[in-house]
Amino acid sequence: MRKNKFLKVKCPDCENIQIVFSKASTPVFCQVCGGKLSDPTGGKADFKGEIVSELE
Repeated sequence: MRKNKFLKVKCPDCENIQIVFSKASTPVFCQVCGGKLSDPTGGKADFKGEIVSELE
């Protein structure tokens, strides 16, 4: 079973849902409003928005 996944994350500012890699190595920003969705931590990313679902 893989630990690395793609996740649907809801932007805390505009509620846009965007797909983000669970171990993103760079900051990820919303494509609609520019709000920060996640920060890299060297492992699993620190998500600022709500994780809506995991993609298979």
